[in-house]
Amino acid sequence: MTQPKLAVDLAGLKMRNPMIVGSGTFGYGEELINVAGFKNEDIGAITLKGTTLEPREGNATPRVAESASGMLNSIGLQNPGVDAVISDILPRLRSFQTKLIANIAGRTAGEYREVAKKFREAPEIAAAEVNISCPNVKRGGAEFGTDPGAAAEIIAAVREVWDRPLIAKLTPNVTDIASIAEACIEAGADILSLINTLRAMVIDTALRRPVLGAGSGGLSGPAVKPVAIMMVHQVYQVAKEKNVPVIGMGGIASANDALEFIIAGASAFAVGTAIFWNPSVCKQIIIGLRSYLIENEINDVSDLVGTLKLNQ
Repeated sequence: MTQPKLAVDLAGLKMRNPMIVGSGTFGYGEELINVAGFKNEDIGAITLKGTTLEPREGNATPRVAESASGMLNSIGLQNPGVDAVISDILPRLRSFQTKLIANIAGRTAGEYREVAKKFREAPEIAAAEVNISCPNVKRGGAEFGTDPGAAAEIIAAVREVWDRPLIAKLTPNVTDIASIAEACIEAGADILSLINTLRAMVIDTALRRPVLGAGSGGLSGPAVKPVAIMMVHQVYQVAKEKNVPVIGMGGIASANDALEFIIAGASAFAVGTAIFWNPSVCKQIIIGLRSYLIENEINDVSDLVGTLKLNQ
């Protein structure tokens, strides 16, 4: 058998393979390049750290805490602001042999729109991922992504000014993620990515206080994988009818993990927390994915998407 095809096309976002590095786990792409044999050519795309209109200092420390089979983070979208990212950081990434995805965040629909408008002038950016897990300041601090109307408002605002593939990143902190997905598609999302982190807390029993400086944070890592797979499966049922591809993420640390997401309906997948303890994990996953396709005589990784056989 010839080498299987790993290249994928997600609504115009063409990647050499279906692996993406998740936002917030790789900084702006420079931190882990060539560490432990990693090369940016090994992956399909890097999602940059979340970027807002103005600089943000982030949350109080500590910002990370370990938990069983995972970790909590409460970074608070620390970043230098979109203007600094475009002028100071993106020029250093032009030599990268992989696609770059901007991750956009904000406090209002107008802020999201302005960040997207600025990134539109940056040719290095191949796609935009909209983080709708940010608090909606006009609605008491609830996440934009927990309400179909608010989620659609953000996606529509970005769609007005964005001319490249648009990804809506969905929060798992909802009772019906399929309805949020449908609202984002109707508002103009080309691609859906999920899941973002689950709200969580760790307590220092000696002090009787939260370990994280902000009190709570987002849980990621292997602990969230079963939840993420189920939600990818649910969203895929909606997305496939609209021909909208899904990017799955949440606890991927091996080729088998990635395969679970693909079979559940993900056309691509993102790796995040696993990179912190194994910088070589991206390369290992691609090797394992290729071996699985060869062993099972599958010529194209896309042929595996959504092939889950439900028990009757």
